[in-house]
Amino acid sequence: MKKTYILFAAIATMVAVSSCKKYLDVNTDPATPQDIESKTLTPPLFSQMSRGIGYDARYLGPVIQNWGYRTGAFVGDVHGWIVSSDAMGEIWRTNYYGLGANLNLIIDDATKTEQWNYLALAQTLKAWSWQTTTDYHGDIILKQAYEPNRYVFDYDPQQDVYAEVVRLANLAITNWSRTDGTGTVGKMAAADLIYAGDASKWIKFNYGILALNLNNQINKASYNPAKVIEYVDKSLASNADNFLVPHLGTNTVNANFFGPVRGNLNSYRVSRFIVGLLNGQYFTGTAGNVIDPRISTLITASNDGQYRGTIPGQGDPASTAAALPTAIANPWGSIGINSATPSPGAGGGKYLFKDNAPMPMMTYSEMQFVKAEAAFRMGNVSLAYQAYVNGISASIDFVSGLGNAITTTQKTAYMSSASVKQTAATLTLRDIMLQKYIAMYGYCFVETWCDLRKYNYGDGDTKGNNPYGGVFVLPTNLFADNGGKPAQRYRPRYNSEYLWNLTALKKIGGDKPDYHTYKMWFSEP
Repeated sequence: MKKTYILFAAIATMVAVSSCKKYLDVNTDPATPQDIESKTLTPPLFSQMSRGIGYDARYLGPVIQNWGYRTGAFVGDVHGWIVSSDAMGEIWRTNYYGLGANLNLIIDDATKTEQWNYLALAQTLKAWSWQTTTDYHGDIILKQAYEPNRYVFDYDPQQDVYAEVVRLANLAITNWSRTDGTGTVGKMAAADLIYAGDASKWIKFNYGILALNLNNQINKASYNPAKVIEYVDKSLASNADNFLVPHLGTNTVNANFFGPVRGNLNSYRVSRFIVGLLNGQYFTGTAGNVIDPRISTLITASNDGQYRGTIPGQGDPASTAAALPTAIANPWGSIGINSATPSPGAGGGKYLFKDNAPMPMMTYSEMQFVKAEAAFRMGNVSLAYQAYVNGISASIDFVSGLGNAITTTQKTAYMSSASVKQTAATLTLRDIMLQKYIAMYGYCFVETWCDLRKYNYGDGDTKGNNPYGGVFVLPTNLFADNGGKPAQRYRPRYNSEYLWNLTALKKIGGDKPDYHTYKMWFSEP
């Protein structure tokens, strides 16, 4: 990560070079000012968020078993890594290049012009980015990240990054609440593609970040479920508060990363795990006993109308010589297309896999399941049950709004079925976490991975809670470097860290072949 700030300024396409201002002063042209304004920098930041998550979901999606690759032993399916490659490093790039220095420029400009809402926005996105990046990579570069003229950048432990997220989110809440200064909703509305300058919604998003930050720490003595619930209650209040990054979807430049016009999921298939959740098998013990009304929107059936899924690490039987006639359909068939022939453009795909579909960064249903988990662990089962029901209901509404409309009759039938617990007394943590998995399918990749890791995949947490036991099955052919252990983190981006910052990386074991299996701070006691 050699000279991070200067390197970023040299390669960023969304901002003008600002580090050469003294040199440019001799030829300053009033018609083309060199100062960067916050309103100019802001809109591209949201696409950077979506881009980073989308790129890395190609590998993380198979790890968490949202989907699998069409052939066996794919590096994502078997929890592996690719030597000398930037693959799996897009969230890293987003944090340090796509967002990082641009957010610093907004902070400088907003402070100078007393636009506290823009300052708050930059602090919010920094908090989100640090949280996402550390949950994905573990130890990362925090304190020295933007110091100029450095050639080696030391890594900071994850607990320090967690503390910085809390600090930034609270600062952002304070600054979003300010009424002095020159910042107004009107000045921000056009640049803010998410909430159109609505400070109340941005404050809710910050409380959602705080809730996720603390709820990941269930194995820590610092875990405070009552505080998690407090944060959730101050966060997203309905689907109207969802953080959705928009896409025009007219070409490969402005389309959703998962849309058919970009073709990034052509070789992926739906997983057996999500099929087992949506066809009722993991809730009732019998596949097909209760069919989730979200199934036809979230995934697509094979050509014979049956829903099938890949076995982790084994691929799609249709890709082998011994393929069954009814095996999983065309490359798009099992993930995001309505028919056997993808249709590029804004009309192609379905749900979050359309070219013009938004990319959620946080949803109300996600927050309700966080609350349900915290309340259940606290022993308030009635509160947990209400949040659990809210989460399922909101997810069905969200899916219905972006896919095949789910009727009131269909929703009521499912909510009354054996796949949904009907009383607080029968509710289990397993019910909460498996329904949360469905609700976050196709977008909350890092958060889903946090859930799986804090419960040690199918082994359970430090208190014996094991919501994924018996249903989430790891591949039998884990990557050779893993030593039989599942992935716990992704390595820092190769191009910056392994080429320029290897000395610092070695201090945390980043040069070891099994580094990606080192457990996260948040998942350990």
